[in-house]
Amino acid sequence: MSEQLKLIVEQLNREPFKKNLNLITFDSLEPMQLLQTLNDVLAEIDPKQALDIREEIPEQTAKRMFTLLGMLKYKPPGGISEVSSFRQGLVAGSKPVVHPILHWLLQRIPELKKRAYLARFLFKLEVPAEFLQDDIISETYHQYEELVEGFKNIHKECEQLKSSGFSTADIRRDIVAMEEEKDQLIKRVERLRKRVEAVSNHQRMLELARQLRVEKEREESLAHQKQEQKNQLFQAEQRLQRSHIQLKDLQQAAADEKPESLMKRLEEDIKFNSYMVSEKLPRELENMRKVVQYLQKVASEPAMGQAELRELEDKIREINTEINHLIEKKMMRNDPMDDKLSLFRQQAAIIVHKKETKVEELQEAREELGAVERELNMKSSQARERGGAELIRGDEFKRYVAKMRGKSGTYKKKRQEIAELKAEYGVLQRTEEILRERHTAGQQQLQSLEAQRGISGYSDTQEELERVSAIKSELDEMKGRTLDDMSEMVKKLNSVIAQKKSALSPLIKDLRALRQEHAELAPDFEQKKGQYDTCAAGLESNRSKLEQEVRTLREETAQEESRYHRINCMREIIESQMQRAAEQSKINQSMDLQVRRTALREKYISNTAEQESLGKALRQQVKQVRENQEPNMRQMKMWKDLETLLECKKQCYLKAQSQAPIGHVIQDVGKDMLVL
Repeated sequence: MSEQLKLIVEQLNREPFKKNLNLITFDSLEPMQLLQTLNDVLAEIDPKQALDIREEIPEQTAKRMFTLLGMLKYKPPGGISEVSSFRQGLVAGSKPVVHPILHWLLQRIPELKKRAYLARFLFKLEVPAEFLQDDIISETYHQYEELVEGFKNIHKECEQLKSSGFSTADIRRDIVAMEEEKDQLIKRVERLRKRVEAVSNHQRMLELARQLRVEKEREESLAHQKQEQKNQLFQAEQRLQRSHIQLKDLQQAAADEKPESLMKRLEEDIKFNSYMVSEKLPRELENMRKVVQYLQKVASEPAMGQAELRELEDKIREINTEINHLIEKKMMRNDPMDDKLSLFRQQAAIIVHKKETKVEELQEAREELGAVERELNMKSSQARERGGAELIRGDEFKRYVAKMRGKSGTYKKKRQEIAELKAEYGVLQRTEEILRERHTAGQQQLQSLEAQRGISGYSDTQEELERVSAIKSELDEMKGRTLDDMSEMVKKLNSVIAQKKSALSPLIKDLRALRQEHAELAPDFEQKKGQYDTCAAGLESNRSKLEQEVRTLREETAQEESRYHRINCMREIIESQMQRAAEQSKINQSMDLQVRRTALREKYISNTAEQESLGKALRQQVKQVRENQEPNMRQMKMWKDLETLLECKKQCYLKAQSQAPIGHVIQDVGKDMLVL
């Protein structure tokens, strides 16, 4: 119990609770405080539970908590028999009831959050069967079930994506890298385009290059298709030859067969089929039924959490240990009669297993034979349709075998040559590695000699100088080529700058005058802006007050309207009851019994017809309301917004008239302007 309290206090002191409790303060909590702590933990799992339990009836609080705990699959320690005492303890805030709940919840908060989230969408509403007879309700409920199934599939896909290992950071990095590559490619294309634009007839050349590339791709595609078709043709010819040979063999075997062999084969088929029907297939069918029943049982049960899976694994381990103990006891008993019987049982089991294996092999061989026969029939029919190609005869087959032997010898020679080349490649690769090692050793020896002579890094410096001199010569050559271009560009830039200066000189003079005028008007602008901000702040505060008053008046109006409609309905009901009572009294005063019966029947018939017509009209009205609900709601919202805007304008105008004028309002068609 102390370990349980320690865990509860430790979890409550962490994020997101931060209760700052210890064992003494937690144990001294009042029942109401303990229930509030439990409610805070439930609110962390399901945000809808976040409220102050002092503002709620205790029975309602207990019912809400009991419902949520049932949804989270919490099992009370006492089982089903102690449900009433558990409910009473939860209402009273009893420590023996609340502490185990807190201990169970705080250990599984992430898992329970997920379960509470899924329960919001997967908990199906129970609709009575008589309500489902209505077409509209049935269609809506069917759409609701489809949405629930769609949510299940989307949630599974989301979980698979989360567990697939894809990271948004990696994807963002890939996108950034691809964008950089795209920018680089765009820059390269622009540079190439600028270089090509200097060439005459570059558009014609680009079009020809594009057509050449398309034709080359088409040529490659056609060559690939041609090669594939050649391969397919060769394979089809090979299959056709094999089919012809097999057909010939089968025809010879069928011609040589006798009635005794046919009878023997039929008896073997009958034995095989009887074994399949009486032993193998019923056993496989029974196994499949057991598997289906087990899967249906698993599918009908609710989804299990990690804690329940751990409990099942513990039970499985316990059962396995018990089985092992029983096996050990049986082996220790060591009855000689049982040993003899076990030997015979093992031999019988081995024989049955061999029999099943042979039956499976025979079945697979028959299926393969059937497939080959079907293929043979198809190939023979195709051969007949193509013109009755002859089958390969004995001499032709011998020549084909001799040809294949020659090719086999050539293949072996080529393979030997390839092996020799590979060996030579290995020797050359090893020689390259040795030379690299020698080069590295020579470099190290050279560096050590340079260090001894006090000129370490001389060889590297020499190589660097040679590389730099080569680069410098290339740069000098490029500078010599581009010097004339640069001088021409400088001349053009100087002329353009002079033109721009001459064009900008009058604009600069005007800009100086405008800057001086701006400096004079800036203080006046700041003063007027301050007055405008003050006025706007006052108007905003008045607007918020008016909105609050309008909201309050709307709520009162809605309440009065509902009260008015309720009173009207009650009045109509009472009037109809009074009218019915008056008619009934008239009928009762009549002396004729047939008149009474006829009046009541006609009244009931008329009432029934009236109610049916009223029901049809109401269903039609409901259909129209559903069709026009969205546009009517938009129109109502627009009218309400317009009314609010006009009322605000009215209040602002009246307020402006009553206060000292800071500025004057200019009213124009469709707009109002405040001038300070």
